[in-house]
Amino acid sequence: MKPDFSKGLLPAVIVDDFSGDVLMVAYMNETAYRKTMESGQTWFYSRSRKELWHKGATSGNFQTVKSIRLDCDGDTLLIRVDPQGPACHTGKNSCFFHEVTDEGTIEKNDEQVRGNNIFDQVMEEIENRKENRVENSYTNYLFDKGIDKVGKKVIEEAGEVVIAAKNNDKQELINEVSDLLYHSLVLLAEQEVPLDAVKAELDRRTNKKGNSKGDRPEIKNW
Repeated sequence: MKPDFSKGLLPAVIVDDFSGDVLMVAYMNETAYRKTMESGQTWFYSRSRKELWHKGATSGNFQTVKSIRLDCDGDTLLIRVDPQGPACHTGKNSCFFHEVTDEGTIEKNDEQVRGNNIFDQVMEEIENRKENRVENSYTNYLFDKGIDKVGKKVIEEAGEVVIAAKNNDKQELINEVSDLLYHSLVLLAEQEVPLDAVKAELDRRTNKKGNSKGDRPEIKNW
């Protein structure tokens, strides 16, 4: 199935491939679509200027295309990109920073606009690596080596977390905990355990009493 440009311009929804945030919506004609496919960067058609425009040509905020999907009717494009800078001309990461409320619109900052927290973003990237190989990817290397290698790294990083704490080095501790969390997420992905399952378990422990055996007390009793 190919995009149907017979009726004119097609809307293109641009999504950050890493975070999943919707960055912008623009329009493509057949020429812009072809240039996007050929160059690997987004090209659009400006309805106001009546001309093609290459995203980032002026600002430097190019968008490298990671994947393109077409809806069931062939008249809307969903393009996942690796953005090299803010998508919006205002300097915001996303053009969608106004929340519509009963009282009017509220401008929200970039942190409020972000759809996922950092753990969701990292897990999404890890799972993407599991499905789509990337040359020289460390995550792909871990998946190739399997559970023994991934498990060894989790144990290794846990030990380094303790050493960093005993060294009383806060930045080292931050670095090592980040490494431990990353490798733990890789372990979950390798075992096909969703991050949401861990969230649900933590939520259960936070808001409810322990299980029937009494070995999972609520967090305040940990």
